[in-house]
Amino acid sequence: MIEQALLYKIIIMNIVQTAIANGSFGTLVAAVTAAELVETLNGAGPFTVFAPVDAAFTALPEGTVASLLLPENKAQLQGILTYHVVAGQVLSTDLSDGMEATTVNGATLTIHLRDGKVFVNDAEVVIADVLTDNGVVHAINTVLIPA
Repeated sequence: MIEQALLYKIIIMNIVQTAIANGSFGTLVAAVTAAELVETLNGAGPFTVFAPVDAAFTALPEGTVASLLLPENKAQLQGILTYHVVAGQVLSTDLSDGMEATTVNGATLTIHLRDGKVFVNDAEVVIADVLTDNGVVHAINTVLIPA
């Protein structure tokens, strides 16, 4: 009798697919779509994305998200979203207090380590090191707004 080996296929999705599958990033996915950045974030990467959860968008002043999703605000939305992306794969173990990272939009983020927690500017990383096939996602509790 021939034994059959069970084959398991680990499916690793890209950044956008991971955000969609998770269910906590609906607003982010809508924003990435409106900003026409889906193809970019589906690219080879690697990218590190500090991804605001839906509650982070809800905490913005009323009407902010709806306004940003309008076609005439696409450039502003792209600037905000690319402020959440760093080229390369940066895991939580790579982070140090005071570390600075240049974002895809050219601005700088500062990493802070406080009381065993990681912060990007003032946003707390609530879930770290979600690996994708084109980078890594760190969920944050605040939308980062470039200066």
